[in-house]
Amino acid sequence: MSGLLALLDDVAAIAKLAAAQVDDLAAQAAKVGAKVGATVIDDAAKAGAKAAGIVIDDAAVTPKYVTGLPAARELPIIWKIARASFFNKLVILLPAALLLNAFLPWLLTPLLMLGGCYLCFEGAEKIWHVFHPHGKSHAEEAETLDAVHLEEQRVAGAIKTDFILSAEIMTISLAAIESDEWITSAVVLAIVAIGITTLVYGAVALLVKMDDAGLKLTQIGRLSATRAFGRWLVKSMPTIMTVISVIGTAAMLWVGGSIIVHGLEALGWHGPFDTIHDIAGAVAASVSMATGFVEWAVTAFIDGVIGLGLGLGLIPVVTRFIMPTFGRLFPEKQDAPHS
Repeated sequence: MSGLLALLDDVAAIAKLAAAQVDDLAAQAAKVGAKVGATVIDDAAKAGAKAAGIVIDDAAVTPKYVTGLPAARELPIIWKIARASFFNKLVILLPAALLLNAFLPWLLTPLLMLGGCYLCFEGAEKIWHVFHPHGKSHAEEAETLDAVHLEEQRVAGAIKTDFILSAEIMTISLAAIESDEWITSAVVLAIVAIGITTLVYGAVALLVKMDDAGLKLTQIGRLSATRAFGRWLVKSMPTIMTVISVIGTAAMLWVGGSIIVHGLEALGWHGPFDTIHDIAGAVAASVSMATGFVEWAVTAFIDGVIGLGLGLGLIPVVTRFIMPTFGRLFPEKQDAPHS
């Protein structure tokens, strides 16, 4: 009997030891999970921040695709573009980015720089158009095409433009991920893709409907202050859209120039990056406060100037050589300026 009790006591001790080990494993798993989760969130935040310039421009550009179309079609059109953007990022670009990173990682920097050149061109072209208007306005375009064909053309153009911007966002995001695990990279890219697309097209939907909301307030508002706010919304939306467009253009030039400078450094040419860093550091050292912000602002300004210069230089190359060859892929660029 005493032997049986001793055996049961040993079994109980083993069970306690096993339970303690399970608890330790659970604790370690929780710590690992929390660490992985923190890494994913941190990488996603960094990637989203790096792609901020493209996000701002995407939000600024998209509303033009519903200009001149019936108000009832605005949200359905935005949803069409957003749905295609989700598909492009998650189904096409995310797997492509992971495969590229796994088998041809050396190609990421040149592709990133190619995307940076595109951003510089787009930003410079917007500035060029301010001084050299060309092509049909959206109002004139709406008069020459019926609503159905105009919508189809606008959606097709928007999806193509979004695909290019999405490819750049995913490439920038992949380059910002510090983890070497492909699962972590996939999760981060998925979070960035879903988050940025939701943010951009949610903001666009609010922007294009803001004037309608203002008009409604002027009609149903019970207080004079409410009606006055509605009138302000209606009158101020063109200005707000212009400001967003200006910010988006500046962001494109800054991000594009920054990508080129960092790409050159990664390829072994450290001169531009070191020079900009020295200039920004010297300017920041000359002020007594907000030195970090001053250094960032100077760096961003110089990157933007480089982006503008590169973009202006690319305009004749794109319009005289690239667009005649690949123009069918981008019908919305057919009226690009020639210089």
